[in-house]
Amino acid sequence: MNKKIIVLIVAIVIIAIGGIGFWFMSSNSNKSDKKTNNTNENSKVNTNNETSNEKVAIIYFSATGTTRKVADFIENKTGGDSIEIEPKYEYTDDDLDYNNKNSRANKEQNNSKSRPEIQNNLETDSYDVIYLGYPIWWGDVPKIILTFLDTNDLSGKKVIPFCTSGSSGIEESLDTLKNYNKDINWTDGKRFSSGATQNDINEWIDSINN
Repeated sequence: MNKKIIVLIVAIVIIAIGGIGFWFMSSNSNKSDKKTNNTNENSKVNTNNETSNEKVAIIYFSATGTTRKVADFIENKTGGDSIEIEPKYEYTDDDLDYNNKNSRANKEQNNSKSRPEIQNNLETDSYDVIYLGYPIWWGDVPKIILTFLDTNDLSGKKVIPFCTSGSSGIEESLDTLKNYNKDINWTDGKRFSSGATQNDINEWIDSINN
């Protein structure tokens, strides 16, 4: 066979082998880059939650819907399960009339033994972190929150209170909760007004996680 032809064939084979090798290396590099990008994206998602290994619940009582709105924002941020505490007997406007000393809410708040019944079953065993929400009534937690604590064992769990109020702070209600069950890992909570936004909740939760 002509030497020129042999040299030409060898050159073609070398070029082909080099091209295959380059394609193989480039393919592996792209896969590696994709894997790295996916890992980074997952890390970004995880920073929005407590941690990737903790199961979160947002458990709340809302008589007028204000606390429910904040609970929805927390659900959006954490991806946790939102569970509403439903009273057996729904509160009416008359029940919430602060100016009437005989209104239902007044009677409950003035009676240390009052424990309003809860309609729904609340499963808390599977959760590691619980955001516990409520409106401020007479500067304190509604008594139905104490019913919830009586009927659910939260010992050792991380519980993060949040409340809604037009003017009163969260401090008195925190004292009530911490003294009511000292086996719970209570954290400092946060009060929100009716005008709270998703961004307000995001900043608060980020401050907890940092």
